[in-house]
Amino acid sequence: MTDDEILAEFRAAEALLEGHFILSSGLRSSRYLQCARVLMNPARAGRLAEALALRIPDKVKIQLGAVISPAMGGVIVGQEMGRALGLDAMFVERPTGTFELRRGFRLHPGQKVLLVEDVVTTGLSSREAIKAVNEAGGDVIAAAALVDRSDGAVDLGVPFYPLIRLAVPTYEPDALPPELAAIPAIKPGSRAAA
Repeated sequence: MTDDEILAEFRAAEALLEGHFILSSGLRSSRYLQCARVLMNPARAGRLAEALALRIPDKVKIQLGAVISPAMGGVIVGQEMGRALGLDAMFVERPTGTFELRRGFRLHPGQKVLLVEDVVTTGLSSREAIKAVNEAGGDVIAAAALVDRSDGAVDLGVPFYPLIRLAVPTYEPDALPPELAAIPAIKPGSRAAA
């Protein structure tokens, strides 16, 4: 899938939004990719996950024993990646503020894991999820995401394979450009603003 084809999937789902958005990191942006909308269609979600699975090198794929994603945004893409790779898919969640495996999910000691996200901007959620997986006995050997909003700048501490990289400027809330400051901010994501 080319970048234009990937963006066409987002546009077709009305998932590429323009405005003033508060990201889960607390940063602000004029563009937002609402992955929940692009993933709500199972056929589209499957196409995107299959394309993402092709980005992961075979030498990584053959080691993997599970796919884990952070709730909430990563659950659907994680499930679809599990299907595309023929692996069980689990998720970590934050019942008390930090990620943990729950719901009877378990990893074998040293089990090789692919962490899967919908969108990565600063990498904070990914790094927190990787820590939780490692604490649960797993070994995150790679990460993948539908969208890398950092345009390749993020460091997750493991090899990272996004479906598409985008350069979307982000701003601290107290350093907004005037045109963005003039628009009311909305929080479309899954986490309350910091």
